[in-house]
Amino acid sequence: QVQLVESGGGSVQAGGSLRLSCAASGELTPSYCMGWFRQALGKEREPVRIGHTVGGVTDDAYVADSVKGRFTISQDNAKKTVHLQMSSLKPEDTAIYYCAADHNSGKCRPGGTLSVDFDYWGQGTQVTVSS
Repeated sequence: QVQLVESGGGSVQAGGSLRLSCAASGELTPSYCMGWFRQALGKEREPVRIGHTVGGVTDDAYVADSVKGRFTISQDNAKKTVHLQMSSLKPEDTAIYYCAADHNSGKCRPGGTLSVDFDYWGQGTQVTVSS
């Protein structure tokens, strides 16, 4: 079992920045998917940035078009943490952000089709961007 705990959400004005963090406890296999989803009020949950890790090396598996050039993901595999650095925030970025992970690295293979049914999810952290 893997437990994920997010932190770092909050309120910010448009154009500002926030950094979300996610700490994983429990056993992660050498190959896995880990990253961030978000769900805005009245909308479906969507992937934001997902990393694909094999043997301790992490590659970008998915980047939402809406966050390209603004959000970056970083991962410390030894500490089992992943961060989402969000810059140039817009009101439409307002959502609950979820950290998620899955032991099946095939679900997020770079160049493949992302499967969003990850096995492990955090409780979510609210990000609110005001105009």
